Amino acid sequence: MDQGGAFEQIVHDLRVLQRVAAGRAPEPTAAIFDSRTLQSSVESGERAGYDGAKRKRGSKVHVAVDTLGELLALHVSPANIQDRDAVAALAASVQEATGSRVELAYVDAGYTGDEPARNAEEYGMRLEVVKLPEAKRGFVLLPRRWVVERDFAWTTRFRRLVRDYERLPETLAGLHLVAFVFLMLQRLFIPLPSP
Repeated sequence: MDQGGAFEQIVHDLRVLQRVAAGRAPEPTAAIFDSRTLQSSVESGERAGYDGAKRKRGSKVHVAVDTLGELLALHVSPANIQDRDAVAALAASVQEATGSRVELAYVDAGYTGDEPARNAEEYGMRLEVVKLPEAKRGFVLLPRRWVVERDFAWTTRFRRLVRDYERLPETLAGLHLVAFVFLMLQRLFIPLPSP
């Protein structure tokens, strides 16, 4: 087993522990898909793409988490790859990680269209788009979707994940796995009472 596979197994085991400790089934039946764009640096410049919506040149990290915010799958691509184009890869990875138990994926408006829905259905998933309210004023907490946004905020605590400093996308993905392992261990750790 390679190092990436070892970290993926650790993430899986920690996710199962978190879910059982929270009184949930070991494997989820729902997921949340989202992505974030990391601005490129000199090291990542050759493989970086331009994300017109974010107005950044860099890499895009596509993430799938369960409803507790525990990592299910992660893919890195150039920033010009649209969210809807990553559905098939994320859905395949999620079903592989959970034993094909996920039936529903909550997504934002970036995943709308017939093709993403078909790609998800190929893997036994249905996409449910969580939209902003019509009369939006200021910050709005979206049901289900806030969990993945919280995870993105937590990963920015790791300086190496604020920008794309890596030459290889595999390194960037591996560092995200390490960050999620730290975050999961922190949430799983229950301090013992002092004597």
